[in-house]
Amino acid sequence: MTAGNKSIPTISVSYARNGNSTKSNALGMRTMQERAYERRGEQYLLIKSPPASGKSRALMFIALDKLQNQGLKQAIIVVPEKSIGSSFNNEPLSQYGFWTDWVVEPRWNLCNAPGSDNGGKVKAVGAFLESNDKVLVCTHATFRFAVEEYGVEAFDNRLIAVDEFHHVSANPDNKLGLHLGQFISRDSVHIVAMTGSYFRGDAEAVLAPQDEAKFDTVTYTYYEQLNGYEYLKQLDIGYYFYSDSYTDDILKVLDSSEKTIIHIPNVNSRESTKNKIKEVEHIIEELGEWQGTDSVTGFQLVKTSDGRVLRIADLVDDDSTKRDRVSNALKDPIHKNNRDHVDIIIALGMAKEGFDWIWCEHALTIGYRASLTEIVQIIGRATRDAPGKTRARFTNLIAEPDASKETVIEAVNDTLKAIAASLLMEQVLSPRFEFKSKSAASGPVEGFDYGDEGYDPEKCNVGFNHETGQMQIEIKGLFEPKSEEAARICREDLNEVIATFVQDKNTIERGLFDKEMVPEELTQVRMGKIIKEKYPELDTEDQEAVRQHAIAALNLTQQAKQTATKGTEGSNEPIANTALIDGVRKFVNVCELDIDLIDRINPFNEAYAILSKALSEDSLKQVAAVIAAKRVSIPYEEARALTERAVQFKKERGRLPDINSQDPWEKRMAEGVAALQRFSTQQKAAQGSGGGI
Repeated sequence: MTAGNKSIPTISVSYARNGNSTKSNALGMRTMQERAYERRGEQYLLIKSPPASGKSRALMFIALDKLQNQGLKQAIIVVPEKSIGSSFNNEPLSQYGFWTDWVVEPRWNLCNAPGSDNGGKVKAVGAFLESNDKVLVCTHATFRFAVEEYGVEAFDNRLIAVDEFHHVSANPDNKLGLHLGQFISRDSVHIVAMTGSYFRGDAEAVLAPQDEAKFDTVTYTYYEQLNGYEYLKQLDIGYYFYSDSYTDDILKVLDSSEKTIIHIPNVNSRESTKNKIKEVEHIIEELGEWQGTDSVTGFQLVKTSDGRVLRIADLVDDDSTKRDRVSNALKDPIHKNNRDHVDIIIALGMAKEGFDWIWCEHALTIGYRASLTEIVQIIGRATRDAPGKTRARFTNLIAEPDASKETVIEAVNDTLKAIAASLLMEQVLSPRFEFKSKSAASGPVEGFDYGDEGYDPEKCNVGFNHETGQMQIEIKGLFEPKSEEAARICREDLNEVIATFVQDKNTIERGLFDKEMVPEELTQVRMGKIIKEKYPELDTEDQEAVRQHAIAALNLTQQAKQTATKGTEGSNEPIANTALIDGVRKFVNVCELDIDLIDRINPFNEAYAILSKALSEDSLKQVAAVIAAKRVSIPYEEARALTERAVQFKKERGRLPDINSQDPWEKRMAEGVAALQRFSTQQKAAQGSGGGI
C-alpha cells in the first residue's frame, strides 16, 4: 500500500484455496476441462472460462474425441495472434490418463511459419484440407483469408475451434464473424468457441441472436477458478489517480519487489508523453541504476537502491530484432517455472491475452483501456497460481481531471469508464448468483449451506454451494423467468447485462453525481430500456424477470462489498474468503428482502464513496461540474419509459402517480407522464402547423 489518497483498492476479494482447480480426474482433466468434455457431443459449443483455467487442453480433449469418435475429418484451431499458437503445441495427454496424445505436425502449425497471413499460409491451409493429417493451427487472419479463398463449403465435416472468441463480432465489417455466420447457416461444421471474458464484446454482439441460440454453453467462473487454487488467496483491483506526468508518480503504485507487467499508454492517448521509448527509459531510471543488457535474453539489468539487480524485459523497443529476442526469452519453456528469470515486463500492445507468466503478481496499466474485455484479459495475467504467490493485484493508473486543460471532458469520461470496469469486475469475481422467488412453498436445496442457523422458512435465505461457488438468494416479489431463453440469460448472461448498464454514460453520470436522482430511474427505467433493446424477442414479463435478476445481482454485490470492507480500509490483512457471502447474509438478515427494496438502492453509491476518497476534492468537484453542465430536462425516451412504469403503477394501485407525492419515485413517474404529454402536445402543434419535430 502507498501513502496518500492514491492507495484505495476498489475491490479486494479473498478465496478459500481448496485446490479443486488443479485436481485432475482419471483422464487427466481438471474441473473445467471435465465439464467441457461432458458436452463434447454438441455441434456448437461455447466455453466461457477465465485465463489459466485450461481451455487449450479442454479443446484438445474435445477435438480428439470429435476426430476419433464423431466422424469429423480434421480440426482447425484458430487463434488471434501467432504467440498464442504455442498453447496448442504437442501434449503427451496419455501420460496423465487420456487415451491418446495431442500431436500437431510442425508444418501445420502455421503460427510458427514464416510469411504473411494472406500468402503462403493460405496455400498451406488449402494443402492441409487436401491431406490426411488431422490438426492445423493458424491465426484468425490466416483463417479469414483461407475462407475467402476456398469458400465455406471447403471446410465441411471439420471442427473449427476459435480461441479468444471475443475478437469476433456480428458487425458485418467483422469478417471472422461474417464467416462464422455462414458456417452456422450451412450447418456442416462443428464449432467450439472459447473466451476468457464474461461478456461478448463492449458494444457489438459476437453472434446474431439466432446463431447464438444454437450454442451450448459451458461456464466456469472466476470465483470457481480462484477459489480452487492452491496458492493465490487474495486479488486486489483498484484505480489510482495522478497529476502531471504518470512517469513522475509511477513509483507510488509500483513495488519493485513484486513481479510486475507494466502496460504503458497508447501513443495516441492523453496519458502518453508521445515518446514511448523515453517513457520506458524513465521508468527504468526511476527503478535504479542501469547495469547493462543481458547478452542471452536481452533483458535490461537495473540495480536498485537496496542492492537488488532487477531483470527488466522491454517489449516496447522499436528494434524488432531486440524485441523478438526479449519475447523469445520470455517464452522459453526452460524458464517457465523459474521465478527469478525476469522481474518486470514493460509492454504496450503485447503481454495481454494468452501471455502466460505464472509469477506475475501485479498488472499495472497506465491510461484507461476502452475495452472492458481487454481489462479482463490484462487482469488475467496476474491471476495465475504459482508457489509462494498468495496475493495479486491490478492497478489502473489514470490522469486526474484538470479543469484548466482542454482534455477535462475526456478525463472525466475515462474516470467514469474506470468505475464501470471496477463495478463489472466485482460481478465477474463474485460467486454465481441464483435468485429464487420467496413463497410459502420455498425450502432448503440440497448442497447449499444456509449458515450457522440453517434454513429459516419465515424469512428470505441465502444459501451457498461450496463446491460450485453458487449463491442462492430468496427474494420476495421476484419475477421468475418463464421461457428457456430468459432462464438462460438469468443463469449465464447477467454480467453481460450489467456490463451494458454500467457502460451507459448517462446512467453512470446520474448514478454518481445527480443528488436529486431517484434510484428507480436507473434500476427500473434505464435497466428496463436496456433489457428491451438487448432482448426484444422476450415478452414483457420475461424482460422484467431479467431486469430484476440483473439489478439484484448488481445491488447485492454492492451491499455485500460495503458490509465486507467496513473497518478493513488501510489494512494489509487479507479479508476472509467468505466476506462477500457473509456480507450478503448480513444485508438480507437486517432487511425485509423484496424486489422493491432492491430497486430503491442506487447501484453507484459505493462507487461514489470510493471515488471521493481516491480523487482530490478539487478534482471531484470538477467532475461533478462537468456532468452537471450536461444535465437536461426529461428526454422523450425516458418520459415514455416513466409513463410505462406509471401505467403499471395504476394497475397495481388503481390510480396514476401523484406529482405532489412525498414518495420521490411516484413523483418522478408523474413527472414523466407530464413530460410525455408535453412532447405529444408539441408534436400535434407542429403537425397542425405543417411542421414536424
